[in-house]
Amino acid sequence: MSNDVTSQRLVALFCLGWLLLNFPLLGLWDVRATVMGLPLFPVALFLLWAVLIAVLAWLMERRTHGPQDD
Repeated sequence: MSNDVTSQRLVALFCLGWLLLNFPLLGLWDVRATVMGLPLFPVALFLLWAVLIAVLAWLMERRTHGPQDD
């Protein structure tokens, strides 16, 4: 059962990443602004990408709390 839930979460994460890194939402960051001297668009793109990787790593490394085999 946990494999089913993990698969569903991975598909949902893929869809979220696809939406966040697609034009309509990504275009919101394309403005003339800076963050600590860096243009906002590349900074936002990198942060979105890093968050998606962090969530993916968290999903893949989760441990189930079931009975353990000794």
